[in-house]
Amino acid sequence: MATCILIPAYNADITILPVVQECLEHGMPVVVVDDGSATDLSDLLAGLPVTLLRHRQNLGKGAALKTGFAWAIESAFDAVVTIDADGQHDVSAIPQLVSSAQNGGWGILIASRHAQFELMSGLRKLWNRIGVWCIWKRTGFEITDSQSGFRFYSRNVLKDVSLKSNGYALEMEILLKAWKRGFTVGSLPIAARVADGRATSHYRPVKDTVNISMTFLRYM
Repeated sequence: MATCILIPAYNADITILPVVQECLEHGMPVVVVDDGSATDLSDLLAGLPVTLLRHRQNLGKGAALKTGFAWAIESAFDAVVTIDADGQHDVSAIPQLVSSAQNGGWGILIASRHAQFELMSGLRKLWNRIGVWCIWKRTGFEITDSQSGFRFYSRNVLKDVSLKSNGYALEMEILLKAWKRGFTVGSLPIAARVADGRATSHYRPVKDTVNISMTFLRYM
């Protein structure tokens, strides 16, 4: 099964190169979506066997993911693994995530940071716990982390689900729409290198948490 690694990036000049280099060690094609960064990432990634797509302006993480998903489908990949550009995820666990997803027949498999929730900031910790409980009550999915950006997506999910969100809420939207379309969603315990993201994270605790919550209510 052909799997590619998708990295949405926005102003990730400091972290993107080591993340990409480590991803390449797994022998999977890597696509980076530069979401309107102030500095064009093509210079930083010059000479590396990476596909670089670029938005002229910052549209949001969800928009970057949608651009990457469309490229992966057009390129006939069977699955996509998403990794954040800030270096918080354990890239060495990509093969484990992929093999577990394929062996279990998962439509979406989330690398769960559940054991690290207590290390997260207040709103993130609270919403992740509430989000996990709400998704379980509504869908029956026994996931343990609803916000992790380290995920496996099957081609069938990406082709069958129409996505609208442009921000962080897309990662909630796709879970609920995949459920409605009959796909399976699960989680696999994989500790993050930094549980609460990097200082370079662009997640806005109040605004993005509200948007994610409203997305859950809209699509549940």
